[in-house]
Amino acid sequence: MANELQGKKIAFLATDMVEQVELTEPWKAVRDAGGTPELVSIKPGEIQGFNHYDKADTFKVDKTAEEVSASDYDGLVQPGGVGNPDALRVDENAVNFFRDFFEQGKPVAVICHGPWMLVESGVVRGRTVTSWPSLQTDIRNAGGNWVDEEVHVDNGLVTSRKPDDLPAFNKKMIEEFAEGKHEAQKQSVQTEATPS
Repeated sequence: MANELQGKKIAFLATDMVEQVELTEPWKAVRDAGGTPELVSIKPGEIQGFNHYDKADTFKVDKTAEEVSASDYDGLVQPGGVGNPDALRVDENAVNFFRDFFEQGKPVAVICHGPWMLVESGVVRGRTVTSWPSLQTDIRNAGGNWVDEEVHVDNGLVTSRKPDDLPAFNKKMIEEFAEGKHEAQKQSVQTEATPS
């Protein structure tokens, strides 16, 4: 990974209780590939990272979901941590920002509990994804096909199960971001999906 992402800007959507390693390792992979990562959150200031159930470091927010659009970025990373996607999925701006990447056919990489955002934004129907095992019923109920794999790629959507999968996740994420838009990504968007 040298300059595959040169000139590309990648959004990282996260808030408090983000699983720290699922933010920092992909962030480093994007930087190492020549890309520019930006932290997007639901509020300005800083977010609190976690190492599983323990508080870890804080991270400076670059922009809020209200201030940005998917058109500002070349790809999106959705880290997990139980509390992170749970808080994001009740924020209308975050859900709309997330869904917008699919509407524009842009690559998205989602790990661990992050696929809750796929469910909430109505983009998982007909897709094959993996996640933390506790999400499989949610994914199936939303019309997705859940698989237990280290990493799975489905037309520009990269998913992985847990921090141990990060090396494979990062490798596929960089490949998909380097490829750019995927027209088939747009086909997954349910037009009737609206956040409550």
